[in-house]
Amino acid sequence: MAIRKYNPTSPARRFMTVSDFAEITKKTPERSLLAKKSKNSGRNNTGRITVRHRGGGNRQKYRIIDFKRNKDGMPATVIGIEYDPNRSANIALIKYEDGTLAYILAPEGLTDGMKIESGTGSDIKVGNALFIKDIPVGTLIHNIELHPGKGGQLVRSAGESGQLMAKENGYGQVRLPSGEVRLVSLNCRATIGIVGNQQHENVSIGKAGRKRHMGWRPTVRGVVMNPNDHPHGGGEGKSPIGRPAPVTPWGKPALGLKTRKSKNKSNKFIVKRRNDK
Repeated sequence: MAIRKYNPTSPARRFMTVSDFAEITKKTPERSLLAKKSKNSGRNNTGRITVRHRGGGNRQKYRIIDFKRNKDGMPATVIGIEYDPNRSANIALIKYEDGTLAYILAPEGLTDGMKIESGTGSDIKVGNALFIKDIPVGTLIHNIELHPGKGGQLVRSAGESGQLMAKENGYGQVRLPSGEVRLVSLNCRATIGIVGNQQHENVSIGKAGRKRHMGWRPTVRGVVMNPNDHPHGGGEGKSPIGRPAPVTPWGKPALGLKTRKSKNKSNKFIVKRRNDK
């Protein structure tokens, strides 16, 4: 997967880049695996804005992804690799021997016609899903479960992978992309390989309008507001924020304040924090 640049026919085009979509082999989604995706523009069930700067954007359909991969012992054939507007990774349409269709995250190296399977006894090859107890130490994995049978929750973004570092006392030590080393039950599943579309992080949006197509509305800095609109506002010319630390529009500390609770129940599963020096 490479990055395609445009000729600078306009100021917006000058720095815009897009993926060349070389991995994509199927352009139309499978209708039976589509679901309605309604917009809420950042509002909760009472109509209050809980996530700012959201709204508009192009219409999207949700692709139903099989994160559980629990159809054990039944091989499936890859029909095609598709674009998914709901995530950074590409997805693969697979067909099991019994005729069932499913979407999975497309790992690097998975192509049309390849056979994949899941469960105990599966080969250690790209796209196969196994229990962590059956995966050799040192293997790169993605779509990792946190609770057995719940479905993959960790390492699902484009180009990311975790690594199985050790297995002991019923848990596997998995190093996540953030650098955190975490204990995961040996009865949890993970998929072999690296998530595809590795160049996604290098794409340059290029213009404001493209961000609006994604459903993002403009963000105004607090320092350019009036003091009655934001604590950072006011002053003559380009003034500093005028207080020891940046805050939100409602006065709560921001940018660096630690919000993780010291008694978090998952602390016992973290072997090494991501920000440990």
